[in-house]
Amino acid sequence: MKIILASKSGVRKKILDKYNIDTEVIASNVDEDQIKESLLAEKATPLIISKNLAEVKSTKVSNKHPNHLVLGADSVISLDNKLINKPKSRKEALDILKELNNSKHYLISSVCISKNGAMIWNYTDQSELKMKNFKEKEFIKYLDKIKTDTLLRYGVYQIEADGLNLFEYIKGDKDSIMGLPIKQIMDYIRQYK
Repeated sequence: MKIILASKSGVRKKILDKYNIDTEVIASNVDEDQIKESLLAEKATPLIISKNLAEVKSTKVSNKHPNHLVLGADSVISLDNKLINKPKSRKEALDILKELNNSKHYLISSVCISKNGAMIWNYTDQSELKMKNFKEKEFIKYLDKIKTDTLLRYGVYQIEADGLNLFEYIKGDKDSIMGLPIKQIMDYIRQYK
């Protein structure tokens, strides 16, 4: 069964490939910032924002590709129930790392499967991460190793690379932290057939 992935995330595509899920990538191109601003104005929590973004991406692509299963996904960072956005610059990335420094926060990963323009399944996973205590120069050294386009697209830490070294502990599923709770997706796909 082929699934359409409504995301340009190379990491999400790799996870699906690793589990032999036949996938076609069709980016949703939704304006995430506009949706986040609207939801934040309504006092939405990071969890609600993550769920909504996954659904919007999935249903938008699903409207244009009827009779296909379309997978939308979104991950956000929640620090004290406050949304931490992806950085828009290297300076902002440093500011985010300083804000997360020596703190426990949550990475919320939501997925949604739509068909014929309507959500038919969704799942949200929450992982707890505790960042070690770093000096600013250590964060600068870490950021220097990451290409700017990678940093702006995927956020301040890449668990699959050097980002793992930032943490005192990580409680959660690795695939989910990288953007896709694949076990739950596969369970749904198996029962869907």
